[in-house]
Amino acid sequence: MPEGRRTTLKDIAESLGVSVNTVSRALLDKDSVGVETRNRVKAEAARLGYVPNVTARSLVLGSATTLGMVITNPSNPFYAQLISGMEQHCREHGYSLLLMATEESLDNERRAAEELLRRGVDGVLMVAVQEGAEHWRPFRSAGVPLVLINRDIPELNADLVGVDHARGGYEAARHALDQGARKIYFLEEDLGVSSVTDRVEGYRRAMAESGLPMRQDTVIKVPTRRLEQSAMPWDPSEAYRMAREVIGAAERPMAFVAGNDYFALAIYRVAHEAGLRVPEDVLVVGYGGHPFAPYVIPSLTTVDLPAADIAVSAVDCMLRRLTKSATGSPEKILFPPTLIVRGSSRR
Repeated sequence: MPEGRRTTLKDIAESLGVSVNTVSRALLDKDSVGVETRNRVKAEAARLGYVPNVTARSLVLGSATTLGMVITNPSNPFYAQLISGMEQHCREHGYSLLLMATEESLDNERRAAEELLRRGVDGVLMVAVQEGAEHWRPFRSAGVPLVLINRDIPELNADLVGVDHARGGYEAARHALDQGARKIYFLEEDLGVSSVTDRVEGYRRAMAESGLPMRQDTVIKVPTRRLEQSAMPWDPSEAYRMAREVIGAAERPMAFVAGNDYFALAIYRVAHEAGLRVPEDVLVVGYGGHPFAPYVIPSLTTVDLPAADIAVSAVDCMLRRLTKSATGSPEKILFPPTLIVRGSSRR
């Protein structure tokens, strides 16, 4: 079966040498079809990547067509903005959005993929867990487009829309260096995802350009608690604990670049308890542009992420695939983040 075309009942029937009616009744578990034939039909349907066309039936009833959206944690302010922007843009183009949350769990993501296949969505926009791709392959075989958000899975050869995180990590570290920091720690989530890898790569590039010595222990991986705390995208207590272990011995002025703004709050507390001033003794740069950043004291320098632009661009990318106005190689659209300098790093 050529990739990009949805497998039909006729394809299964021709492959097995039976009628389309027999295939249809077998897939519906009708008693009029023997058990052996039903099993053969189901096995062939799975082999050919058959997806029940629930969407076509809903169109006959006059319902809106549907896109799936798979997100890791909707309580993350960036992803909350993304969901809102995508839902609005989908609605403007006659699509509804079916949301699935995985909480960084591969099992949850597999279940979400199975459910979206069962519902016959027209396409899937997703922030992937990035621990496997096999459960997304049936979508490709069935001609259901995938658009990756913020995290890449190269083996899927799918469109990607997101943030240029390497640039974000670079600009955050470069700013701290320009402010005179002599030692810069990078606190990042301990997740094996491309967004984290890219931010660390940007930080390392800025440090290499500076000529300052950079030891391996300056990159501090903070254990994630996402699986245990679905209501909180990150746990600042782990960043607090790890920052306490290093803040006392570093050369002044020092800096912390945080992989998210919640980690930056933990660094504020560590500095306060150590009798250090922000930014005079410790510069702090966050990441994410979360709404509280201007209101803490001192106000938090952070890397702002263009959630609204990504939302619109991702949906537009999906629409181009659905209307066949985009063919061939996948698109890779990365938006530049914006460093917003505030009181926590201005010296």
